[in-house]
Amino acid sequence: MEKVAEPPAPEEVAEPSADGLDEEHRTTPVELLWDLVYVFAVTQVTTLISRNLSWGGFGRGMLVLALMWWAWSAFVWAANAESAGSPVLRLCLLAATVLIFIAGLAVPHAFGNEGTVFAVTYAAVRFLHLALYADASRKGNASWTAISGFAVTVAIGMVLLIVGSFTTGGLRIGLWAIALAIDYAGPAWLTRERLRGLQRVAVAHFAERYSLFVIICLGESIVAIGVAATGAGRHLSAELILAVTLSLLITIGMWWTYFDRFAAVAEARLRGHDDPVLAASDAYSYVHVVIVAGIITFAVGVRDLVRVLSSPLYGPARLAFCAGLALYLLGHVAFRLRLTNEVGYEKVVVSAALLLLYVLGGSLPAWAIAATVTALMAALCAIETALDGAARRFAQPAPGKDAGTEERVPSPSRLT
Repeated sequence: MEKVAEPPAPEEVAEPSADGLDEEHRTTPVELLWDLVYVFAVTQVTTLISRNLSWGGFGRGMLVLALMWWAWSAFVWAANAESAGSPVLRLCLLAATVLIFIAGLAVPHAFGNEGTVFAVTYAAVRFLHLALYADASRKGNASWTAISGFAVTVAIGMVLLIVGSFTTGGLRIGLWAIALAIDYAGPAWLTRERLRGLQRVAVAHFAERYSLFVIICLGESIVAIGVAATGAGRHLSAELILAVTLSLLITIGMWWTYFDRFAAVAEARLRGHDDPVLAASDAYSYVHVVIVAGIITFAVGVRDLVRVLSSPLYGPARLAFCAGLALYLLGHVAFRLRLTNEVGYEKVVVSAALLLLYVLGGSLPAWAIAATVTALMAALCAIETALDGAARRFAQPAPGKDAGTEERVPSPSRLT
C-alpha cells in the first residue's frame, strides 16, 4: 500500500505564508501570458533544428531547448511559492515575458552573431527568478537556505553563458554546455538535501503548469503539420490529406498517453508522496525535459514527413520522427518509475518498435511510415486503456459486500 505522507516538520519546510498563500491555487492569467511567449520560443527551437537537421544541429537545438526549459521550470517553482495575487509575481513574470521573447528572437542565430543577445536576456530571466524566490522567502513561503545554495550555481552558470557568447564555434558550445550542466546540477546534486526544505508544493498548481507546457509542445507539432501541408502553394490532394490525417492521429495518441490518466494519476501520487519537493523536482523539472525534447524532435520529423508524402523519408528526418516519439514515450516511463517505482513495459516495447522502424524503414514511403506509427500508437492507447480498466475493476468491492468493511486487495498502480 502507498505510504501516507506525514506532515512536514517545521524545521524542514518553510512555515505557511502570513499573507495567504493558497496551497491549491491554479494557474494565474499572468502565467498563461508567460506561457504564450514560450509558444513562440518552442517554434524558434524547432526552426533552429530544422535548418540543420544533423547531429550537430540537433545537439545545438537541444542545448537551447534545455536552457529555455530550465528558465520556464524555475518560474513554476517560484510562482508556486507565491500567492496568486502577488504584485511581485506579476511584475517579475511580465518582465521575464519581455526578456524571454527577445531571447526567443535570437534563438535561430544563437550560435552566430546574436549569441550575446540570447545570453544576456536569458541570464536576466534567471536572475529575475531568484528575485521572485527572495520575495517568497521574505514572506516565509520558501527557505532562503535552499535558495542561496542554488543561487550560486545560477550565478556561475550565467557568467559562463555570457562569456561564452563572446566566443565562437565549439568553444561557445562547450562553455554553454558547462553553464547548463552547472545550472542543472544546483538542485539536482549540489544542494539536493537543502532542497527538501525549499517550500511546500501546491500540487494542483504545480501539476497543471507542467501539463500546460506539454500542451504547448503538442501544439507545436500540430503547427508543424499545418505549415508543411500548406507550404509552397500545395493543393489538398488525397495523398496530402492522408499524410496530415495520420500525423494528427499520432499527435492525438501522444496527447492520449499523457492526459487520459497519466497527468491526473501523477498529480495524485505527488500529493501523497512523503517527499514531495524532491519527487516534484525529479519527475517534473528533470524528467519532463525528456518528454518535451521528444515532442519537439517529433515535430521536426513530422514536418518533413508531410512534405515528402510518397517519397521515402530520408535518414535524419526519419530518425527525428521515430526517435522523437520513442524519446517522448521513454520520458513517460521515467516519470512513472520515479513516482511509483514501476516500469511501463508497453511503452518500452513501442519505443523499441519505433527505433526498429527507423532502421528498417529507409525504403518505405513517408505515408507508410506514418501509417505504421499510427497503428503502434493506437495499439498502445488501447492496451493502456484496457489495463487501466482491468485495474479499476480489480479494485471494486465484490457485489453484495460492504465496501466500508471489506478487506480489499490493493489495486495495481496504473500510471499511464
